[in-house]
Amino acid sequence: MNIQWLGHSAFKLVESTGTTIITDPYNGKMVGYNMPKGLNADIVTCSHEHEDHNYLAAIENNPTVLNQEGAFEINGVHITSMESFHDHHGGNRRGGNLIFKFRMDGVEVCHLGDIGEACSIDICSQIGSVDILLIPVGGNYTIDAQTAKEFVDLLMPDVVIPMHYKTRDSIMDIDKVDSFLKLFDEEQILVANGAISFDRTDFDGENTKIILFNR
Repeated sequence: MNIQWLGHSAFKLVESTGTTIITDPYNGKMVGYNMPKGLNADIVTCSHEHEDHNYLAAIENNPTVLNQEGAFEINGVHITSMESFHDHHGGNRRGGNLIFKFRMDGVEVCHLGDIGEACSIDICSQIGSVDILLIPVGGNYTIDAQTAKEFVDLLMPDVVIPMHYKTRDSIMDIDKVDSFLKLFDEEQILVANGAISFDRTDFDGENTKIILFNR
């Protein structure tokens, strides 16, 4: 499978069969930079109904949209979504958030969306086994760097890809990725340009790597 970070919380996930998923497409007016042009997908997932996570106008074709809790199988890809909170006040301030898990080419990928609730054994048990974790780290609207590290420690994925943090062009009131990276050893951090490919044999459960996509 192939993963490309499109900015903010948006990723393009492509299975070897060609089935394509785009997560949390965003409105550039809210984020400070635009989604890439010419995007097509078979499936689009939206963690919640804010325009920096559900901007379907950024997708040029007419994909299947998943924006509710459930279990799905589309073009051979198994997808589950589960409810969580967008804040640490039981959703009273920002509402709900969907966590999505994808099984693509035998790889378990988890996208935490705009999760804002504290890390707990209960929620990590619901998520289950994860090979690749896509996790917000910028704080304010989501969990911050320290809480993100707690999720990493409990879920123990082989690969962690941070998202929803302040980049050079971002206009959002969120933190840079640096605070999150400082919680790991330098040798754990890898920088990727463009897209990166994985298959089942890449995951041995021995250690965790942080992959930082350049933007």
